[in-house]
Amino acid sequence: MSSDPLPLAEAGGLLTLDLSALAANYQELARRVAPAACAAVVKGDGYGIGLAAAATTLWHAGARSFFVALLSEARRLRALLPDAEIFVLNGLFPGTEAAYQENGLRPVLGSMDEIGSWRDFCDRIGQALPAAIHVDTGMNRLGLTPAEAVNVAEGRHELGFPLALLMSHLACADEPDHPLNARQLEDFRAIAALFPGVRASLSNSAGALGDPAYHFDLVRPGIAVYGGRPRADVAPLRPVVRLELRIARIRHVHEGETVGYGGAHTAIRPSRVAILSAGYADGIPRLAGASDLRPGAEAVVAGHRCPLIGRISMDLLAVDITELPEDAVQLGDFATLLGDGLTLDNLARHSQTIDYEILTSLGRRYHRRTVPAAQEI
Repeated sequence: MSSDPLPLAEAGGLLTLDLSALAANYQELARRVAPAACAAVVKGDGYGIGLAAAATTLWHAGARSFFVALLSEARRLRALLPDAEIFVLNGLFPGTEAAYQENGLRPVLGSMDEIGSWRDFCDRIGQALPAAIHVDTGMNRLGLTPAEAVNVAEGRHELGFPLALLMSHLACADEPDHPLNARQLEDFRAIAALFPGVRASLSNSAGALGDPAYHFDLVRPGIAVYGGRPRADVAPLRPVVRLELRIARIRHVHEGETVGYGGAHTAIRPSRVAILSAGYADGIPRLAGASDLRPGAEAVVAGHRCPLIGRISMDLLAVDITELPEDAVQLGDFATLLGDGLTLDNLARHSQTIDYEILTSLGRRYHRRTVPAAQEI
């Protein structure tokens, strides 16, 4: 896919990325979690806003430790940030050890096989290269079992490489009262005690915004930095993305007529409908639309909140603008789907999904405009 920016005149929408808000959110989180350090998670192409923009902004905001999911992301990140500490979360894939060495990257080792492979590689090249170890305390995805972690701790002097970090991942931090949180904290605290002198990390965004007991030495916030809402009991920080969609058509719909695929919405009155030039190919969830049985999300048109109606299609969606004055809207105007009080959380809830999926799915058919952040460091 071409990386050339899409001209606004040719785009179905305008996606504004506020990097000053991104920097401010990171610095606010770093303030809240101190004295723990605050890392930056930039996987998923910087949560959809672009790896280069996210990483360089967060570096200048003070981040020094970064997390990505894949080696390919880490290579790109290293080219952007020569001095950053970069961890690769998804483990050590066979045959990739040399790439970690060449790029100064730190694998997050989540199995005894991966630990053995890294140890053997360090032996072969005669260098003890740092790595992280992931311990599973309840997620049941990646990570050593607690029993395996105990075995590693008992044989740590024979490990063959230095430990840069010991980490685990909270499964239910977005539900503060969930009993699994306390069990994970207890288990991780006990395991971390077996690795004196090694930094420990447990908290994601939701954990970072909660009880400081979960912070340990390093927190790894993701969605909160990008303006999402990781916990229902904590207000989101500053919005980082604003999405405006072009009005491609204004049409009149008679009472009793239907709108969109499947006839999902039936007009109960003579209606005016704005057709917006974006759809699920642009990352707008299909479930954001409405039917006769349930409401959908909203868009702000000419300063007023208006309901989405009918199904979201690949390239188009419909908004009921009947309540607006006839002369309030013109072809080519923009309607706001994110911004003007409509948050990622609003759109996610109406779409029966989460902020993360909305943000990381925003497509490449928008004109992207960037509000730069001040270079403070």
